[in-house]
Amino acid sequence: MAVDYGARAIGVAVTDELQIIARPLTTIQAKDNAVRRIRELCDEYDAEVLVIGLPLRLDGGRGDAARRVEDFVETLKGEVSIPIVTQDERLTSRAADELLKEQGMSLRERKNKADEYAAAIILEDYLAAQQRKKI
Repeated sequence: MAVDYGARAIGVAVTDELQIIARPLTTIQAKDNAVRRIRELCDEYDAEVLVIGLPLRLDGGRGDAARRVEDFVETLKGEVSIPIVTQDERLTSRAADELLKEQGMSLRERKNKADEYAAAIILEDYLAAQQRKKI
């Protein structure tokens, strides 16, 4: 399972049992007890690993956004019993928006779905990295 953490909205994506396809699942409003909801989704989908997108700067450095995500990860560690890893998420929001544009979604639809699609891209990147490690 992957999470695209944002101050207002948190996108969530899951993969199939064979870990081949990542798909957007839902968007959680940050104010809606997001940690509890993520824990419930991990249980519901039998997640083995929780991948959190880490918004590094283009130069690879950590800014305020990355520090907020790292704080969120620390909070999650006390709430979920599965491993939590971070995955570089540079440009995933832009890629998600482009994908949604290509699908013909309106600006409003894109705003509502962008976070969960970004989470799916984060998960795809993580799964691809895991496959490369096996080779």
